[in-house]
Amino acid sequence: MASTVSSSSTPITLPNSSIQTSFLPKTSQLSIFKKKKPFNFVSKKLVSCKASNGDQNNELSSSSNRFDRRDVLLGLGGLYGATNLVSDPFAVAAPVAAPDLDLCERSTVTSKSAGTIKVACCPPKLKDAIDFKPPSFSKIRYRPAAHLVDRHYLDKFTRAMELMKGLPEDDPRNFMQQANVHCAYCNGAYDNSALGLPNQELQVHFSWLFFPFHRLYLYFYERILGKLIGDPDFAMPFWNWDSPDGMLIPEIYVDPNSPLYDEKRNVNHQPPNMVDLDFAGEEEELSKSDLIKSNLSLMYRQMVRNRTATLFHGFAYRAGDKPSPGQGAIENNPHTAIHRWVGDQRQPYKEDMGNFYSAGRDPLFYAHHSNIDRLWNIWKSLPGKKRCDFPDTDWLDSSFLFYDENADLVRVKVRDALETTTLGYDYQRVDLPWLRYKPTPRRPGQGRGRHGHSHDHDHGRGRGRAVAAETNNAAIIRNVYPVVLDKVVRIEVPRPKKYRTRLEKEEEEEVLVFQNIQLNRDVAVKFDVYINDEDDETPTRPEDSEFAGSFTNLPHNNHHPGVKLDTNMTLPISDLLEDLDVEGDDNIVVTLVPKEGKGLVSIGNIKIDYIRD
Repeated sequence: MASTVSSSSTPITLPNSSIQTSFLPKTSQLSIFKKKKPFNFVSKKLVSCKASNGDQNNELSSSSNRFDRRDVLLGLGGLYGATNLVSDPFAVAAPVAAPDLDLCERSTVTSKSAGTIKVACCPPKLKDAIDFKPPSFSKIRYRPAAHLVDRHYLDKFTRAMELMKGLPEDDPRNFMQQANVHCAYCNGAYDNSALGLPNQELQVHFSWLFFPFHRLYLYFYERILGKLIGDPDFAMPFWNWDSPDGMLIPEIYVDPNSPLYDEKRNVNHQPPNMVDLDFAGEEEELSKSDLIKSNLSLMYRQMVRNRTATLFHGFAYRAGDKPSPGQGAIENNPHTAIHRWVGDQRQPYKEDMGNFYSAGRDPLFYAHHSNIDRLWNIWKSLPGKKRCDFPDTDWLDSSFLFYDENADLVRVKVRDALETTTLGYDYQRVDLPWLRYKPTPRRPGQGRGRHGHSHDHDHGRGRGRAVAAETNNAAIIRNVYPVVLDKVVRIEVPRPKKYRTRLEKEEEEEVLVFQNIQLNRDVAVKFDVYINDEDDETPTRPEDSEFAGSFTNLPHNNHHPGVKLDTNMTLPISDLLEDLDVEGDDNIVVTLVPKEGKGLVSIGNIKIDYIRD
């Protein structure tokens, strides 16, 4: 029987039975996996989202720029075209268009300590783009968990990587050219000024483009590997860091003599050290069991409680909008935490994984993002009628350019990437232990309210004691914005709806909204958000209900150095307020704890809102 996620506090029991055979590759393909009983979950048929008015983010979706953008787009004529006009006389389709390779420029990389460098990461312009056509295939190829592959698979994978790295430097399928794809799209190499959109570089992070861009990027990368070894059924591995067995850097990536190795990784984070999905730039003094509990609780929160498209995917980003409107749950964390955890602290820009411009130079990057891609599939399979992708045509028709396995330049749209099986691949089924790690209040079995206190022991939480003491001593402020996070800040935030009907709770998610989060793009930043957390000594961790989430930034730059990142964040709090038994309170107390980049972040406003998508 398939496991389900319960909204109650009853622990979830996972079955140990084998997965249904309809999900399995044929026996010949299974030989690449080491023997392990996988978790059984059933992919449900996607629920169709209701059509929206196109404004997925309410007032956070750059609506103040909407009329200016429409004027610009109408003036572009053939680029977006009058034929895109719909019944609303003020509306115009505005998907983000694939970039013009002729307009690509060197990417700027900066840091306070290392200065500024220019990086050439533009792809070669070899031919005109052709439109993507779904692939033909006789069977689904299955991406395996990297820690479970056998020697036969590893030999094939390393051979493919050797051949990719050995291609001529100007071949767009060469490994460095593929790494540069990420650099160009993610570090300000594409500028839309020539298209009549001033100061608007193309950025696929911090928005609803994050998941589909990376899915397509990995798809073409994988097809190139398969072509090089003459195996169209070859599937790259995923780093299964959401399960304890996979929380180490996979063994196949740590051999210095392997083409899967990268010397620019944090030397303190090699096996047997386990990944910290809540990493904030410094080591936490956690036992192995506490680290696993923290990791799995964080995964539960990000996967189970972020039930809507905007919460999971990120904020709407349309042509003409200011880039980086806001990250989705998985992009924010653990995506960024793992990049930071792997990146080499000895390098001037925290290369390779620790900076957008260089992340694709580490072969581990592709296993990391393959797992993120897998989580998109899993998110849609979990219970909940809102777990469906955006129906918005601006999202569906946004497009990118990639070189395929034949070195053809291909224009591909988001709508081409909604299902991995349409692209010919799926993922090996493994256990999902985080489903049974629902966060709990500090005082098990009862809600805390505004004035509850707990005196639990630290359980190896180490340096967190100082943060807990600072949190307890922070004064509560009201309506004082912008807030600079140079210390722990506690803010009382009013709730517009003190009570909601059962139908309202089912139809809308109560969310905590952070508007105009501003910081320099080239700094690593993390701050945590706690709700009604008044513990006197013990630091709050992801396994506690009071922990609402985090904001993170991986160092990157845009086409216009000096322009700050100005973004937003939305955290779901409906379940959290129920856990804490404070649904009837007029206000909540929000505690902001800077963990990295102290004093480098300001927040323009914090409020509670309700979303339905």
